[in-house]
Amino acid sequence: MPSKPLFCAVCALLLLACSREEAGRGGPGGPGGPGGPGGDRPVTVTMATVANAPFNDAMQALGTVRARESVTVTSQVSEVVEHVHFDSGQRVGAGAPLVTLRGDGERAALAEARAAADEAQRLYARQQELAGKQLIARAALDSQRATRDAARARVAQVQAQLADRVVRAPFAGVLGIRQVSPGSLVTPGTPIATLDALDAVFVDFPLPEAMLARLQVGQRITGTAAGFPDATFGGTVETIDARVDPATRAVTVRGRVPNPDGRLRPGMLMQVRLLEPERQAMLVPEIAVVQVGRESFVYRVVDGATVERADVKLGARRDGRVEIVEGLRAGDRIVVDGVGKLRPGAKVQPPGAAPAGATRQG
Repeated sequence: MPSKPLFCAVCALLLLACSREEAGRGGPGGPGGPGGPGGDRPVTVTMATVANAPFNDAMQALGTVRARESVTVTSQVSEVVEHVHFDSGQRVGAGAPLVTLRGDGERAALAEARAAADEAQRLYARQQELAGKQLIARAALDSQRATRDAARARVAQVQAQLADRVVRAPFAGVLGIRQVSPGSLVTPGTPIATLDALDAVFVDFPLPEAMLARLQVGQRITGTAAGFPDATFGGTVETIDARVDPATRAVTVRGRVPNPDGRLRPGMLMQVRLLEPERQAMLVPEIAVVQVGRESFVYRVVDGATVERADVKLGARRDGRVEIVEGLRAGDRIVVDGVGKLRPGAKVQPPGAAPAGATRQG
């Protein structure tokens, strides 16, 4: 059995060796531990001061772009195409001729009708002179007046038929792909081309009936389209449908969006955001909020040096910011970037601050 003094000496040596090893690893009492020269160092984080700012609540929906005016151009009569006056995709004004149909028979009928109308007018003038001299009965003059008026009506009728041989644009807009060529036989209903007024477009989108009380004509909307991912289109609510769809319990809202460059086309899908009236809200960056289960909190800076946990209640989110409904007051300072490195009571410092314990070199 070793003697008691020797056993105590061995134990003391073992304790000393363990203490030195722990100190070398930065444990308590070591150079890297909280009690050592480098312990309890502040964490460098980005901070921000909480303040109220203007904010718009938003409702989102998927909408379909529709032309302000849209029509498929067709002919009113059956006839052969004589001339085509437009190209596919051309912009035309209201009343511009698009297609001329063959009208030889109508032109001949018009010449005949005009000749008959001229003859009826001459006979009426002659009988009017005779009636003034009381050489013919008044009834004969009235009969000739009716004949003259009928001849004039016939001229107008043939002129209208001849005018139907020229298909014109009903309004200013952009034509689609041409569907006919010279020599084609067209009938009523045969599509010649589409015509859309695209200086402004409509966007129709559904919203749940629960949001009816929050809708009003004139509200601002913004939208994005997959074809132009870097562009945002703005407009206003033009109309709110008078009926709610009983199948979907949604109401259709129509927005009007200016489209001077014609980028938006009918049929496009648009992600629409409807902005409600502006209000004041306390907004913080979303990255400042820590969520653990159903709890949300931020790190609030106390006395400019340490942090504490502040439980918060969140509201609306938009554009990387979230509304704080409860838990903070205007003027509070919070940690925005670097929250993953913190625990309640930790010391913090802004970027560029001198390390704790640093001395100025002379």
